[in-house]
Amino acid sequence: MVPRYGLLTRREEAVPLKGISVALSVYEFVAGVSATLNYENEESAPVEAFFMFPIDDDSAVYSFEALVDGKTIVAELQDKMKAHTSYNDAIAQGHQAFLLEEDISSRDVFCCNVGNLQPGSKAALTLKYVQELPLDSDGALRFVLPAVLNPRYHLSRCSANSCFQMKMPVFALETLPYTLSMTTTISSQHGVRKVESNCQLTPLEYLGNDQTTAQVSLDDGHRFDRDVQLLIYYCEVHTPSVSLEIGKPKTNADSLMEENTAMVSFYPSIPEAQPPITCGEFIFLMDRSGSMQHPLSKRERSKMRIDIAKETLVLLLKSLPVGCYFNVFGFGSTYESFFQDSVRYTQHTMEEALRKITHMKADLGGTEILTPLNAIYGSPTIPGHPMQLFVFTDGEVTDTFSVIREVKSSRKQHRCFSFGIGDGVSTSLVKGIARATGGTSEFISEKNRMQTKALLALKRSLQPVVEELSLSWALPQGLCANVLSPEQSVIFRGQRLIIYAQLSGPMPSKEERGEVCLKYTLQGQSFETKVAFHLQPKSDANFIIHRLAAKSLLQIKDMGFRETPANDKKEVLKISLECGVISSHTAFIAINKDLNQPVQRPLVRRDIPRPLLMGTLASMPRGFGSASPKGSSSRNSVWNKTRQPRFCGSGSAADHPRPISFRQMYALIFEENHLVQLISLQKADGSWDLNEGLALVLGFSVEDLLAAFPFKNMDSTSWATVLALIWLHCNGKELQSEWDLLAKKAVAWIHINIGPAMHQLMEAAVDLLKSTVDPKSIVTS
Repeated sequence: MVPRYGLLTRREEAVPLKGISVALSVYEFVAGVSATLNYENEESAPVEAFFMFPIDDDSAVYSFEALVDGKTIVAELQDKMKAHTSYNDAIAQGHQAFLLEEDISSRDVFCCNVGNLQPGSKAALTLKYVQELPLDSDGALRFVLPAVLNPRYHLSRCSANSCFQMKMPVFALETLPYTLSMTTTISSQHGVRKVESNCQLTPLEYLGNDQTTAQVSLDDGHRFDRDVQLLIYYCEVHTPSVSLEIGKPKTNADSLMEENTAMVSFYPSIPEAQPPITCGEFIFLMDRSGSMQHPLSKRERSKMRIDIAKETLVLLLKSLPVGCYFNVFGFGSTYESFFQDSVRYTQHTMEEALRKITHMKADLGGTEILTPLNAIYGSPTIPGHPMQLFVFTDGEVTDTFSVIREVKSSRKQHRCFSFGIGDGVSTSLVKGIARATGGTSEFISEKNRMQTKALLALKRSLQPVVEELSLSWALPQGLCANVLSPEQSVIFRGQRLIIYAQLSGPMPSKEERGEVCLKYTLQGQSFETKVAFHLQPKSDANFIIHRLAAKSLLQIKDMGFRETPANDKKEVLKISLECGVISSHTAFIAINKDLNQPVQRPLVRRDIPRPLLMGTLASMPRGFGSASPKGSSSRNSVWNKTRQPRFCGSGSAADHPRPISFRQMYALIFEENHLVQLISLQKADGSWDLNEGLALVLGFSVEDLLAAFPFKNMDSTSWATVLALIWLHCNGKELQSEWDLLAKKAVAWIHINIGPAMHQLMEAAVDLLKSTVDPKSIVTS
């Protein structure tokens, strides 16, 4: 089941959504979107309608207008409270009015009121926004057009003004009456190589001979029943660049829009450094709400989200460095942790954690993430071991601003790496908590492997911090640069960095050029990246770069309608109103005064149910729609009074399971995935034991492996470790990014424990497994 979100009448009868039309324009790393939703009131009486829709957290919404029965009504951006007053006054006077605003609890959901829509009237509502496109590790630019919303559980203090407190009917996919059309035009000086999608596309059509401009569309009749994702591959994405945009004509006002604005894109070539001696404390916070039991995608035989999460946890645990500390939390309406406090990473603690992973289920109800976060941040720090927090969630939390504020308040003691799972995830939550701590955020869809992205984040967390970041400009005399982007304190290897700046002063002749240089240090060594650019700003009627610069400022200053500090609210209002970019403190209001028909009776606005991505209300486990089951409060439960979680291993039979065979363990977690089976057998120090499990993966009996062992008087652990490494390099090459950390642990163990016999063991293993891998390349990697 997915939500049929859109206009809804006061009688809770849906105003038919005839179609959704999207024009997407991608230029280099920026996407411009114009989305039009066409509706018609087929009721016999005028209605006040309401609709809500998701949008990416990074989007800067700058235009909203309505075309009603041939008349265009352009909205004005106002202070939110003033806009609400204007809307109510207009309706009371018999006018037609339209109100567009961010939800009060999350910046990735928008709500729209349509007041006094007459019988037979047609309304075409168009909003425009721009956003930076994130860069995936494989070089793909990712664009997502959100289509669906997960049910979002609200905190007890969540405002009744939130869209999520309203009702919304849910429709089966086969009854959805509308379709989506989307045409995408892509332009890049780097050349457009290919476009991939989770939806059916028309063939990519190049609009010139140099392949710098291309066009692609969704197939006709596409049903808007999932997030639409486009992966855009250029021939080259790692080249730094500068785009310069002309500002508006000068007035007496001091406005951000009046200066020429630059967007600088860096892709620093940061070398892979040796991790510092300090290992760290690794906390894994896993969503175990009911929706995690749903498949990752609508594809046949798609794996359950909780099963993918369990497999990912195994990989992460096996890849942790020797000597670190760790703990695993699961959260829903309540939360559990594997250990009362973080424990040192040893063979014993790792095995205990693996046993508990086999019993993990999506059985903890709703999504109350603040309580476990409070517990994590309230625990004493471990000297010399900085905390690295990994959060996995399908984003079902309403009051994202409160969560982000809590994470931000502890930003000096940790970094947060967040992962949004599946369609309908809250981009505001996932991106916000990572941005607040200098971490990174990733989104897991049907075309991605969670394991790959999680291991990339773990590698980043193990890297030394890049320090002393600075930006310098070489500009002609009289021209100066004022950086608008917040100061960047952390960047990671393989990460793109975008910076916005104003260039003030007279522009020189066309022949002159400027230069900007990014400098930084890594483990005491200095590095720099330079990019030269022409001082010829281009004009853009939509002022895209200016809007994105404003959005970058708002993301830091605007902490929500209720959360923004008083001293920042004034600046948020100023930036939002000057630049025409919506914020939590502003709203778009449009009034059609030509329609002046007195309302015969008050237009009643009813609460609307939250949309469901999949399943029905009845299918959701305990606590749906609230932070705790009916009649109780998670904040008043026994264990919450002491701020202590329920620990796995506290005395129940499930917490002390009987020993299980390797085959039983594999059936519980890994099914027939031999790669993860092998990884699950690795010990904390990086070695493998020669046992039934290893023999099962390698396709031999234990007796066969012992018979092939060239050194009968040597510990068989050495032989098992070499065999496992050779098998990994031979059979898991396509997924090497997921196991190279644990392979490095194994190589380190081999160098310490085997000595001169290493090469002979390697050659024997290659011969037994009939591998073509060069042993020297393994032990020197």
